[in-house]
Amino acid sequence: MKTLLTLSLLLLFSATAQAFDHSHGILNAVLKTYVNKEGMVNYKSLRGNRAGLDSYLEATAAVSKSEYDGWSEKQKLAFLINIYNAETLQLIIDNYPTTSIKKIGSILRGPWDQKVVELFGETTTLNHVEHEILRKDFSEPRIHFAIVCAAMGCPPLRAEAFTPDQVDTQMNEQAKIFMAQSEKNRIEGDTLYLSQIFKWFAGDFIKPGLSIDQYVDPFIEGTSSGKSVKYTDYDWSLNQQ
Repeated sequence: MKTLLTLSLLLLFSATAQAFDHSHGILNAVLKTYVNKEGMVNYKSLRGNRAGLDSYLEATAAVSKSEYDGWSEKQKLAFLINIYNAETLQLIIDNYPTTSIKKIGSILRGPWDQKVVELFGETTTLNHVEHEILRKDFSEPRIHFAIVCAAMGCPPLRAEAFTPDQVDTQMNEQAKIFMAQSEKNRIEGDTLYLSQIFKWFAGDFIKPGLSIDQYVDPFIEGTSSGKSVKYTDYDWSLNQQ
């Protein structure tokens, strides 16, 4: 009887551990359908066909903290990046039509402080996911190229989900795509023009002991190291098709 009980518990644990789909297939299908290669989103169509996005967020909400704690770092990272982007999509369609994410909420509680994220049995905010989990638990500046705030000034939304086996490659690709957008990042003579993201989160990028210009050098066309830095204007208009 004890052996049978032990086997039953092991099978139950195994089924539970495998319950979450780390390929993020549902979100992947949503992104491929409603996001184009430039990272622009068809929010109007997504709002009218939101079952896939809602289903994905139901699945992420069902993940317990203990289950999450048992995952690899790359599984956790892909999970949190995808949640952030999926919850941002949900926030926009819940408030659509709008011309900017910054129009959502109020002066006292802006869009990133709305309690819209179902995570580990609690309802929290996008700010919490970004600043209290992603930035605090992972020494990974490239998250700023992966998570998207639904604005034209952001790095473009990737038209596929992040996955544990590809997350490093995907973040590197996102960095290069973002740095190639000359209205946000470019080199002109002795000046390196950078997105405000590098100003807002400067501490994240210089943690490895590099200056900002040295950090971006592998991702930008030309040589940025040693250039003086200026910051470009940030476009908060909605990234909609």
